[in-house]
Amino acid sequence: MSKALIVYSTRNGETRNIAEIIAEGLRFSLLDVTLKDVKEIKNETEVAGYDVYVFGSSTYHGEMMNGMKTFLFLAEKAGLQGKTGGAFGSFGWSGEAAERIYDTMKNIYRMDMVTSPLMLKTSAVEGGMKMAQAYGKELAAKVQG
Repeated sequence: MSKALIVYSTRNGETRNIAEIIAEGLRFSLLDVTLKDVKEIKNETEVAGYDVYVFGSSTYHGEMMNGMKTFLFLAEKAGLQGKTGGAFGSFGWSGEAAERIYDTMKNIYRMDMVTSPLMLKTSAVEGGMKMAQAYGKELAAKVQG
C-alpha cells in the first residue's frame, strides 16, 4: 500500500480542514495517510519514506505561514526528487501560498507534481469539499499509475 504525508500550516483551522478532506480522497483510493501540523516535524528524517507528499498553508498578507517556510527548507534535505507531490492552501483574497509551495516542490525539489495547486477559500462553500477529495484522488491516481 502506498503511503502519503500531508503537512499543513494553518492560521485559523481552515487549511487543516482542507488537509483532512484531501486525506479522505487519498484514503478512498486505498492509500495510508499521515496528517501532520508543520509544528510536529522537527527534522528531515520525519519526512522521508512516503510515496506521495502534499504540503499546504494559509495565505496571510500574500505570504505562506512562517512555519511552512521553515518546513520547506527542512524538506529540501529529505530527498524528494521524483516523488509524487501536490500543494494546497486556503486564502481570504489571494492564494499565493499554494502557488509558491507548488513551485518549490516542482522546481527546487524536482518532484512529479499533479497539474496544479489546490486553492480554496474554504472547504465549506462552492464545492470545496468535492474539490479537495478529488485532489486527493488525483494524487492517488498519479502514484498508482
